[in-house]
Amino acid sequence: MTRGMSNPALRAWVEIDLMALERNLRKIKNALPAGVRYMSVVKADAYGHDAPQVVRRLRQCGVDCFCVANVREGADVRMVCGPGVDMLVLGAVLPDEVSELAANGLTAALSAPEEMEVLASAGAGRHGAPLPVHVKVDTGMGRLGVWHEDAPEFIRAVAANPRLELRGVFTHFSCADDAREDARAFTEEQRRRFVRVVESVPAAARAKPDFLVHADNSAGLETFTGSAEKLGKFNAVRVGLLQYGVPPRKNSLLADLKPEPVLSFHSRIGLVKRLPAGTPISYNRTHVLKRDSQIAIVTAGYGDGVPIPASDRASVLIGGRRCPILGRVTMDQTVVDVSDLPVPPRAGDLVTLLGKQNGDTIPVEEFCHWADTIPWDVFCSITKRVTRVLRGERC
Repeated sequence: MTRGMSNPALRAWVEIDLMALERNLRKIKNALPAGVRYMSVVKADAYGHDAPQVVRRLRQCGVDCFCVANVREGADVRMVCGPGVDMLVLGAVLPDEVSELAANGLTAALSAPEEMEVLASAGAGRHGAPLPVHVKVDTGMGRLGVWHEDAPEFIRAVAANPRLELRGVFTHFSCADDAREDARAFTEEQRRRFVRVVESVPAAARAKPDFLVHADNSAGLETFTGSAEKLGKFNAVRVGLLQYGVPPRKNSLLADLKPEPVLSFHSRIGLVKRLPAGTPISYNRTHVLKRDSQIAIVTAGYGDGVPIPASDRASVLIGGRRCPILGRVTMDQTVVDVSDLPVPPRAGDLVTLLGKQNGDTIPVEEFCHWADTIPWDVFCSITKRVTRVLRGERC
């Protein structure tokens, strides 16, 4: 596919480096203990990275399971990757979605007896087999999942139901990416609660070779540190941000992994003009020029994924140099100050909002700081009108 930088028809685009994605996956798999399954989280269009292309590459690299948010996403991913790979629906399955779940060979996450009854009464899965399910345990997130004190009884009921096949149990930590002492203590309490639940799973279910026990994701991955007894209770991890190039926090098991960014975000200059000191810039006159200035109008705004909170705070790269955003980010354009560039820019020149350009880099961590948000939001907020351009495709 043509690279965005050489395609003058593109006004705003992201580049997806599939080779970087593949290298990240191999680094992660090599760093995990032997026998630990790799569950790749590809929900929300693979966090805005173009799910079909990401799924194809990850499938080629030996991912053990894909995780999606809902049945519709699962059906779309199944069309791309085909049969033969497990796919877990992390969100609640609505009653009207059960037939589509079964038709696409998806695995449901159960949180309540009512869900169990709906799935069991809907009939068998593909080829008449029981419907595969994981049980989600609420250890303190307060969202989906059966409450941990009620989980042992619920798990036994699921395991005993002939129309369901218990394939795994899992939980979700609410603050695994928070290094504060109280947050870490709560994560450890969630982990202890979950371990107690895992110990209650019927031995026949846990003895199955494809039974998965997973708690950690990219934010922590600390389950696999510590005693051999602790290690033996978990055999899978859910990997999301890490595979897309966002490093985990410093105390994580994979803190030294140094993943490569997979996504970069670019646009172009639409117009360059000079304005006198005292001119207000953009809506509500939140910025007034303090000097005679040369400004550039970038052909991307919040309708493309440039966050409004970055107004008057963020910078972009033009000619390999940082140029500050002036005033309010608007839907389709963003104003930047190019007065200090050694070479005056022209319409059509490259603008990098996130990523590398000529030796300088705007990393996602800095972008998040400007936008008062988190990497998940940054990636998922890049809209569909922004073209996804692939790099590193296999022949």
